[in-house]
Amino acid sequence: MPIWTAVRLPRGVQFRSLRKILSLHACQSFTHPLKLFARCFCIVTKGSLNPAVNMVSPQITNLAIIVVAMQLAKKIPFEDPDVLLVVRGMYILSNVLILGIYLYTQSKIKSKKDMATLKYVEPAPLGSNEEPRPVTTTNMEYDQGQLRQLFKGQLMGVGMMCVMHLYFKYTNPLLIQSIIPLKSALESNLVKIHVFGKPATGDLARPFKASNSFLNQGQIKSDKASVENAEKNWRGGVKEE
Repeated sequence: MPIWTAVRLPRGVQFRSLRKILSLHACQSFTHPLKLFARCFCIVTKGSLNPAVNMVSPQITNLAIIVVAMQLAKKIPFEDPDVLLVVRGMYILSNVLILGIYLYTQSKIKSKKDMATLKYVEPAPLGSNEEPRPVTTTNMEYDQGQLRQLFKGQLMGVGMMCVMHLYFKYTNPLLIQSIIPLKSALESNLVKIHVFGKPATGDLARPFKASNSFLNQGQIKSDKASVENAEKNWRGGVKEE
């Protein structure tokens, strides 16, 4: 059974796009592994690099990248020192680009100095009996906090990759980690707002919606009634006034 038939796709266009990407490894016109890798990278990042292009679900494209990278890894002679050096170089370049994107985003956040007040309610930690916590901050401080989380997540990813590659001698993950983190950086809300210039409305409205995960206790709320109720019930009072 084809891999895409096991994935529940909300729209027909996602089915066609995923099938197109997954079929790349069988395309006879891309016989060289590096050509296949480059072609895959261009397709899955097209929507991120061009804000006018509608991307399919990030989870779907990430799945496609993993499948293509697994097929591609079978054709790459990692035992060749020159090939391994190229793959390592691609991974390092990817992380340098991510660092540049985040630093540029940081400079844009500081230059805008958006001091508009932002109030929202954070859900209680998973498994705790605490009440949802009200937060009062500014758009600038909120964006800086979100950016610190992105930096931290990227550093953790690099650390794990170093352990896997240098200690356990895994080489295949270098391909996946050369694309997915860069793609995720380009698709992050902060980059869309401060780099691509998209308005902070709709899905990009602050506070940002939490990604779907079984670890999430609930969504962040910013409506007036929820904020007032949380401020009334929170024993510690409003933080970051």
